[in-house]
Amino acid sequence: MTAVTARTAAGKRGVAVVGVALSDCGRVDDATPYTLHAQAARRALADAGLDRSLVDGFASAGLGTLAPVEVAEYLGLRPTWVDSTSVGGSTWEVMAAHAADAIAAGHANAVLLAYGSTARADVRAGRRTGNLSFGARGPLQFEVPYGHTLIAKYAMAARRHMIEHGTTVEQLASVAVQARANAALNPDAMFRTPVTVDEVLSGPMIADPFTKLHCCVRSDGGAAVLLAAEEYVRDCRTAPVWVLGTGEHVSHAAMSEWPDFTVSPAAVSGRLAFERAGVGPSEMDFAQIYDAFTYMTLVTLEDLGFCGKGEGGAFVDEGRLLVRGGELPVNTDGGGLSAQHPGMRGLFLLVEAVRQLRGEGGERQVRKAGGRLPRLAVASGTGGWFCSSATVVLGS
Repeated sequence: MTAVTARTAAGKRGVAVVGVALSDCGRVDDATPYTLHAQAARRALADAGLDRSLVDGFASAGLGTLAPVEVAEYLGLRPTWVDSTSVGGSTWEVMAAHAADAIAAGHANAVLLAYGSTARADVRAGRRTGNLSFGARGPLQFEVPYGHTLIAKYAMAARRHMIEHGTTVEQLASVAVQARANAALNPDAMFRTPVTVDEVLSGPMIADPFTKLHCCVRSDGGAAVLLAAEEYVRDCRTAPVWVLGTGEHVSHAAMSEWPDFTVSPAAVSGRLAFERAGVGPSEMDFAQIYDAFTYMTLVTLEDLGFCGKGEGGAFVDEGRLLVRGGELPVNTDGGGLSAQHPGMRGLFLLVEAVRQLRGEGGERQVRKAGGRLPRLAVASGTGGWFCSSATVVLGS
């Protein structure tokens, strides 16, 4: 029994993603973050074929003094249900979970999630600089003064995995190679030229063991996702993609409070999502995983149950992540490593997952045995420095 039928049996409404869209992405020098929010929101509503007046719920984070109030005002919305949860890259999977619960309980009918960022353009124009950390207050005061930057935290976790499980830097580089191969099939990806393991390893060192291509790109862009109650599905122009199960977990803020650098919070959020969906990892046709760094993909695959702990290196080293010929296509659009990464990228995972389940992937469309379209997928977002995780299981 899936979550949709279980909810119906319990007297709750099924919840579907009925509209998804991206704003202009990549190199966008002539737009504001508000513009990108609006672009994505309008396109998602058009994708669904629903009128803006039906939206009674709104979720957004990362922009304005009173997010999501300012963005809702800019979009002309007056929602009666709001969410501004901000937990980094996993924000949007958390918001999708909250929205699905609200809709199922009858607290909202149609909830719009929207995001937009000009992270790349702002740096280029000198409006901001690259972030080395999230600040130096609270628990971070014991780390930041000693140069323990955001990327250093991820690099240290990757090194721990290498020491404990024999994972190699070549295996980590393979994640970047396969992400680029998938991006080569995506006309909207920022970087599409294939790369080799040697090219990844020979790049400039950023934080040992990460060279430049182990790290996500910096881009501009926005995304929007519209979730609605099951009774709205018949009025939509697109096929519904059902929210089957979700899970959330927070792990730590200070690195000294993280019990095991080789286990991400996806180990908990994934288990909860699969249990609530009534399906398992082996049934997934593909996965969308937050990939600010190559190690994130590898360890999240382990923690979601696609392979055993310590087996991620061998798992990714065999081409399993490729759209073409891969056993488990991962980040089919090229991910944050090659497609786009404007900041809190979790919403992009949901957009790509829905497009794949609807058969709208174009040249990068995932096909299963006999050419059938995929039916089940998982999107797992990670926030901070493995501080939080939220996982969403979707089905067509």
